[in-house]
Amino acid sequence: MPNQLLTVSQITREALRLFLNSNSFIQVIDKQYDNQFANTGGGKIGATLRIRLPNDYTVRSGAVAAPQDTNEKQTTLTIATQLGVDVSFSSADLALSLQDFSSRVLEPMMNNLGGAVATNVMQLAEGVPNICHAVDGSNNTISPTAQTWLQAGAILDQLSAPRGNRRAVIDVLTQSRTIAGFTGLFNPTSDTSDRWRTGLMGTRALGIDDWRFDQTCILHTTAAYGTLGTVASVSADGSTLTTSALNGPLKRGDVVTIAGINSVNRVTKADNGQLAQFVITADATAGATTVGIYPPIIGPSGGNPVQYQTVAKAVTGNPALASPIKAGEAYRKNLVFVKEAFTMATADLDLPTGAVVDCSRQVYDGVSLRVIRDYITTTDQWLTRTDVLFGTASPRPEWCVIVADNL
Repeated sequence: MPNQLLTVSQITREALRLFLNSNSFIQVIDKQYDNQFANTGGGKIGATLRIRLPNDYTVRSGAVAAPQDTNEKQTTLTIATQLGVDVSFSSADLALSLQDFSSRVLEPMMNNLGGAVATNVMQLAEGVPNICHAVDGSNNTISPTAQTWLQAGAILDQLSAPRGNRRAVIDVLTQSRTIAGFTGLFNPTSDTSDRWRTGLMGTRALGIDDWRFDQTCILHTTAAYGTLGTVASVSADGSTLTTSALNGPLKRGDVVTIAGINSVNRVTKADNGQLAQFVITADATAGATTVGIYPPIIGPSGGNPVQYQTVAKAVTGNPALASPIKAGEAYRKNLVFVKEAFTMATADLDLPTGAVVDCSRQVYDGVSLRVIRDYITTTDQWLTRTDVLFGTASPRPEWCVIVADNL
């Protein structure tokens, strides 16, 4: 019986399966598929989606009703990034079994494509405002301890992140150091045995339900900011600080605090007793007097809590600006989060007709992947391209905590 050539539909289904299994970070973030493109011939570059954020309200005291407006907030996600991997192979390759073709051709293709997409999505970590780290006697960042991981969970609790299904995506070196640090701790025998055999954290430890390692974790180096100076005022929307001239630069992704300005529990609006942390949203050069931050500084009004409040009191006087991380320090950004912190959305790409031999598009678990196959007669080669069109957003960056680790 003659061999049957693999069809493009078979290839697409297998490629999508491998893509989804190739990267830990992609597996555990929120993934959405926008089917509004499915009936109109495919996604168009630059489609913008609006993501509604949860509403926030204050609690009345007493019997008298105090109606309040619903101030609905939203963030945008633009589906404009197209990545793909292209290969060519012979008719003989297409006569292989799907298993052989998958291991030889599709697996390395999807591993690299998945890594490229994950690297793009991982850049959202530069917008996370919360960080914790273990330090030595000179305040240098060292590898996280059990207390560091527990602190990350406590920060999520203070910011009212939901419990259950909390995930950790950590650098491979951080994982090895963390497991080594757990060897002297009391752990269930089965868990300790699994970690000893596999060298992996696995699941359910220190309040984190799912531990994953990933090679796309960001390495961040803080700017050489030195003494940062003082805050003079805050913009009306709370997202920009006016400062004395910075003594050194700040980089997007650096984290700062303001003396005397504490964070609040996002549900009760009660003072957490901890300095609020803010992430720098855009590079600021030495001498700059305006700095963009997230979350916005929203304090109480007349001593009363307000919707979307982020700090226990307004900024007054000229409080000092500082950073919990030393200037010029390089560290690994490991993440502890709930899946709502990050979103990746994909849309259908066009399926061309007439110009190619075959094409297929498949959707699974919130990801749409297209494969096109064409034939080059002069070389007896099949040209195959795989494409994914996607966009990313961070609807709730405060529901993620960076656990820093030294290099």
